[in-house]
Amino acid sequence: MTIAPSAPPDPPITNPEEALAELLAGNKRFVSGRPEHGHRVSAAAAASGGQQPHAVVLGCIDSRVPLEAIFDQTFGSICVIRSGAHVLDRAVLGSVDFAVDKLGVPLIMVLGHKRCGAVQGTVEALLAGDRPGGDIGYLIDEIAPAVEEVGLGSPDVAEQAMRAHVRRTVGRLRDKEGVAAALAEGRVQIVGASYDLDTGLVDLLP
Repeated sequence: MTIAPSAPPDPPITNPEEALAELLAGNKRFVSGRPEHGHRVSAAAAASGGQQPHAVVLGCIDSRVPLEAIFDQTFGSICVIRSGAHVLDRAVLGSVDFAVDKLGVPLIMVLGHKRCGAVQGTVEALLAGDRPGGDIGYLIDEIAPAVEEVGLGSPDVAEQAMRAHVRRTVGRLRDKEGVAAALAEGRVQIVGASYDLDTGLVDLLP
Protein backbone atom coordinates (compact mmCIF):
# COMPACT_ATOMS: atom_id res chain seq x y z
CA MET A 1 0.00 0.00 0.00
CA THR A 2 1.35 3.41 -0.91
CA ILE A 3 0.70 6.46 1.18
CA ALA A 4 0.14 9.72 -0.64
CA PRO A 5 2.51 12.45 0.51
CA SER A 6 0.92 15.06 2.71
CA ALA A 7 0.23 18.41 1.14
CA PRO A 8 2.80 21.09 1.90
CA PRO A 9 1.73 23.50 4.62
CA ASP A 10 0.24 26.79 3.57
CA PRO A 11 2.70 29.68 3.68
CA PRO A 12 2.42 31.63 6.92
CA ILE A 13 0.29 34.75 7.00
CA THR A 14 2.48 37.68 7.90
CA ASN A 15 0.48 40.83 7.18
CA PRO A 16 -2.58 42.19 9.02
CA GLU A 17 -4.86 42.45 5.99
CA GLU A 18 -4.47 38.75 5.16
CA ALA A 19 -4.79 37.82 8.84
CA LEU A 20 -8.07 39.71 9.19
CA ALA A 21 -9.36 38.27 5.90
CA GLU A 22 -8.61 34.75 7.15
CA LEU A 23 -10.46 35.32 10.43
CA LEU A 24 -13.51 36.72 8.65
CA ALA A 25 -13.45 33.96 6.02
CA GLY A 26 -13.28 31.40 8.81
CA ASN A 27 -16.26 33.04 10.52
CA LYS A 28 -18.21 32.74 7.24
CA ARG A 29 -17.36 29.03 7.04
CA PHE A 30 -18.50 28.62 10.65
CA VAL A 31 -21.80 30.45 10.07
CA SER A 32 -22.49 28.54 6.85
CA GLY A 33 -21.96 25.19 8.57
CA ARG A 34 -18.92 24.30 6.44
CA PRO A 35 -15.90 24.57 8.76
CA GLU A 36 -12.60 23.23 7.47
CA HIS A 37 -11.01 22.49 10.83
CA GLY A 38 -12.45 19.87 13.14
CA HIS A 39 -9.67 20.06 15.74
CA ARG A 40 -8.46 16.57 14.96
CA VAL A 41 -5.50 15.13 16.86
CA SER A 42 -3.62 14.76 13.56
CA ALA A 43 -3.80 18.53 13.14
CA ALA A 44 -2.47 19.00 16.66
CA ALA A 45 0.46 16.71 15.93
CA ALA A 46 1.18 18.49 12.64
CA ALA A 47 1.48 21.83 14.45
CA SER A 48 3.44 20.54 17.43
CA GLY A 49 6.89 21.37 16.08
CA GLY A 50 6.48 25.14 16.16
CA GLN A 51 4.05 27.95 15.69
CA GLN A 52 3.61 31.02 13.55
CA PRO A 53 0.13 32.31 14.43
CA HIS A 54 -1.34 35.11 12.37
CA ALA A 55 -3.49 36.78 15.05
CA VAL A 56 -4.04 37.19 18.75
CA VAL A 57 -7.73 37.31 19.66
CA LEU A 58 -8.70 38.82 23.01
CA GLY A 59 -12.18 37.73 24.00
CA CYS A 60 -14.52 37.03 26.88
CA ILE A 61 -14.60 33.86 29.00
CA ASP A 62 -18.24 33.24 28.00
CA SER A 63 -18.66 29.52 27.27
CA ARG A 64 -20.84 30.32 24.25
CA VAL A 65 -17.96 32.04 22.44
CA PRO A 66 -15.23 29.45 21.66
CA LEU A 67 -12.85 31.57 19.62
CA GLU A 68 -11.08 28.89 17.55
CA ALA A 69 -14.48 27.52 16.54
CA ILE A 70 -16.21 30.75 15.55
CA PHE A 71 -13.25 31.71 13.36
CA ASP A 72 -12.75 28.12 12.11
CA GLN A 73 -9.04 28.17 12.93
CA THR A 74 -6.84 25.15 13.44
CA PHE A 75 -3.94 24.42 15.80
CA GLY A 76 -1.14 26.96 15.61
CA SER A 77 -3.12 29.63 13.76
CA ILE A 78 -4.29 32.04 16.49
CA CYS A 79 -3.31 32.94 20.03
CA VAL A 80 -6.35 33.15 22.30
CA ILE A 81 -6.53 35.33 25.43
CA ARG A 82 -9.75 35.32 27.46
CA SER A 83 -10.91 37.24 30.50
CA GLY A 84 -14.28 38.44 31.73
CA ALA A 85 -15.47 40.95 29.10
CA HIS A 86 -11.88 40.95 27.74
CA VAL A 87 -10.79 43.09 30.72
CA LEU A 88 -7.10 43.98 30.63
CA ASP A 89 -4.69 43.22 33.46
CA ARG A 90 -0.93 42.67 33.59
CA ALA A 91 -1.18 39.02 32.56
CA VAL A 92 -3.36 39.86 29.58
CA LEU A 93 -1.15 42.76 28.52
CA GLY A 94 1.97 40.65 28.89
CA SER A 95 0.38 37.94 26.77
CA VAL A 96 -0.44 40.44 24.02
CA ASP A 97 3.16 41.69 24.13
CA PHE A 98 4.45 38.12 23.86
CA ALA A 99 2.26 37.39 20.83
CA VAL A 100 3.35 40.58 19.08
CA ASP A 101 7.04 40.67 20.02
CA LYS A 102 7.99 36.98 20.24
CA LEU A 103 5.54 35.32 17.86
CA GLY A 104 5.24 38.17 15.39
CA VAL A 105 1.46 38.16 14.98
CA PRO A 106 0.37 40.90 12.55
CA LEU A 107 -3.15 41.31 13.94
CA ILE A 108 -4.75 41.92 17.34
CA MET A 109 -8.53 41.53 17.55
CA VAL A 110 -10.61 42.55 20.57
CA LEU A 111 -13.90 40.64 20.42
CA GLY A 112 -16.95 41.52 22.50
CA HIS A 113 -20.26 39.70 22.27
CA LYS A 114 -23.96 40.32 22.67
CA ARG A 115 -25.58 39.65 26.06
CA CYS A 116 -22.24 39.73 27.88
CA GLY A 117 -22.87 38.81 31.51
CA ALA A 118 -19.97 40.88 32.82
CA VAL A 119 -21.22 44.01 31.05
CA GLN A 120 -24.80 43.41 32.17
CA GLY A 121 -23.57 42.84 35.73
CA THR A 122 -21.74 46.17 35.60
CA VAL A 123 -24.88 47.95 34.42
CA GLU A 124 -26.89 46.40 37.26
CA ALA A 125 -24.23 47.26 39.85
CA LEU A 126 -24.12 50.89 38.75
CA LEU A 127 -27.91 51.16 38.72
CA ALA A 128 -28.08 49.71 42.24
CA GLY A 129 -25.10 51.71 43.50
CA ASP A 130 -23.70 48.48 44.94
CA ARG A 131 -20.19 47.55 43.79
CA PRO A 132 -19.29 43.89 44.45
CA GLY A 133 -16.20 43.23 46.52
CA GLY A 134 -13.15 41.18 45.68
CA ASP A 135 -11.88 40.48 42.20
CA ILE A 136 -15.34 40.67 40.64
CA GLY A 137 -15.29 44.28 41.77
CA TYR A 138 -12.13 44.72 39.69
CA LEU A 139 -14.01 43.57 36.58
CA ILE A 140 -16.85 45.97 37.38
CA ASP A 141 -14.43 48.86 37.84
CA GLU A 142 -12.76 48.15 34.51
CA ILE A 143 -16.03 47.94 32.56
CA ALA A 144 -17.80 50.83 34.33
CA PRO A 145 -16.20 53.65 32.26
CA ALA A 146 -17.77 52.20 29.11
CA VAL A 147 -21.21 52.07 30.76
CA GLU A 148 -20.80 55.63 32.00
CA GLU A 149 -19.71 56.75 28.53
CA VAL A 150 -22.94 55.37 27.06
CA GLY A 151 -25.13 56.52 29.95
CA LEU A 152 -27.30 54.38 32.20
CA GLY A 153 -30.44 55.93 30.73
CA SER A 154 -29.56 54.97 27.16
CA PRO A 155 -31.74 52.43 25.34
CA ASP A 156 -30.10 49.00 25.11
CA VAL A 157 -27.39 50.24 27.45
CA ALA A 158 -25.66 46.87 27.88
CA GLU A 159 -25.30 46.33 24.12
CA GLN A 160 -23.99 49.85 23.56
CA ALA A 161 -21.68 49.60 26.57
CA MET A 162 -20.24 46.32 25.24
CA ARG A 163 -19.32 48.06 22.00
CA ALA A 164 -17.91 51.06 23.85
CA HIS A 165 -15.87 48.71 26.03
CA VAL A 166 -14.42 47.02 22.94
CA ARG A 167 -13.42 50.40 21.52
CA ARG A 168 -11.91 51.50 24.82
CA THR A 169 -9.90 48.26 25.02
CA VAL A 170 -8.64 48.78 21.47
CA GLY A 171 -7.65 52.33 22.42
CA ARG A 172 -5.77 51.19 25.51
CA LEU A 173 -3.86 48.60 23.50
CA ARG A 174 -2.98 51.18 20.85
CA ASP A 175 -1.42 53.37 23.54
CA LYS A 176 0.56 50.52 25.11
CA GLU A 177 4.29 51.09 24.65
CA GLY A 178 5.27 47.87 22.88
CA VAL A 179 2.11 47.69 20.78
CA ALA A 180 2.32 51.37 19.86
CA ALA A 181 5.83 50.82 18.53
CA ALA A 182 4.69 47.84 16.45
CA LEU A 183 1.80 49.91 15.09
CA ALA A 184 4.13 52.76 14.16
CA GLU A 185 6.41 50.33 12.35
CA GLY A 186 3.50 48.76 10.48
CA ARG A 187 4.10 45.35 12.03
CA VAL A 188 0.65 44.98 13.56
CA GLN A 189 -2.90 46.27 13.32
CA ILE A 190 -5.66 46.28 15.95
CA VAL A 191 -9.37 45.86 15.28
CA GLY A 192 -12.46 45.64 17.46
CA ALA A 193 -15.38 43.36 16.69
CA SER A 194 -18.65 42.01 18.08
CA TYR A 195 -19.97 38.44 18.03
CA ASP A 196 -23.69 37.73 17.65
CA LEU A 197 -24.69 34.77 19.83
CA ASP A 198 -27.81 34.13 17.74
CA THR A 199 -26.37 34.19 14.22
CA GLY A 200 -22.72 33.36 14.84
CA LEU A 201 -21.61 36.38 12.82
CA VAL A 202 -18.64 38.56 13.73
CA ASP A 203 -18.96 42.23 12.77
CA LEU A 204 -16.06 44.67 12.76
CA LEU A 205 -16.69 47.82 14.76
CA PRO A 206 -15.96 51.23 13.26
